[in-house]
Amino acid sequence: MSFLNSFDISASGLTAQRQRLDIASENISNMNTTRTESGGPYRRKMVVLEAKNSAPSFRSEFQSRLSRRVSEKGGVQVTNIVEDKRDLQPVYDPEHPDANENGYVMMPNVDLVKEVTDSMSATRSYEANITAFNAIKLMAQKALEIGK
Repeated sequence: MSFLNSFDISASGLTAQRQRLDIASENISNMNTTRTESGGPYRRKMVVLEAKNSAPSFRSEFQSRLSRRVSEKGGVQVTNIVEDKRDLQPVYDPEHPDANENGYVMMPNVDLVKEVTDSMSATRSYEANITAFNAIKLMAQKALEIGK
């Protein structure tokens, strides 16, 4: 792996964590939405992350080394945003316009504690990627100073 590929790996982590934070904030902002464009209550969304080019086979790695090609870059990528299939929460509120004949309103399956925890985790991961990015940048600067 090339030294400068480390920048791309950290950048992919930054992008993925930003997406996680965006989805968590969307979930929090819609935690009381009982009617969406599709007609039902809002459902919690989750980000699915996957390693880029994870674990190449021995054969492909061996062939790339023989032909002196640089192996593929690593990192992480958002592969999908899925809806949480957990049950919606029935709340008794007969005055609500979306209440059923029994007076219950189906509320979104968003848990504020879970969303805040996910936001904090994404923020910490984002900070860790920034720290790694800055460390790589400092190493590159020091390497350039050696040639002076």
